[in-house]
Amino acid sequence: GVKQEDIAVVIAGNQVTITAEVRQWERKEGDRMLRSERYFGNIYRSFMLPLELDESASEATYEDGILELKLVRKAAAPGKKRPVR
Repeated sequence: GVKQEDIAVVIAGNQVTITAEVRQWERKEGDRMLRSERYFGNIYRSFMLPLELDESASEATYEDGILELKLVRKAAAPGKKRPVR
């Protein structure tokens, strides 16, 4: 019941946040009401992963009512050599 343009996916570090706006939906035939959904408003889901994510390489697709996230982890930075005293 959510349109693609009403969905937002935000990736920040290791946190992924999905928000969507659900709107009231009605189907009418002439003056007769066939179906009416009453719930509308904003929905929100947020979760954290154990690794940092690469925001630019990650993707979100929406097809046939299914939101698919392809999350790419950020490449590990090479360690820096420290002098021993």
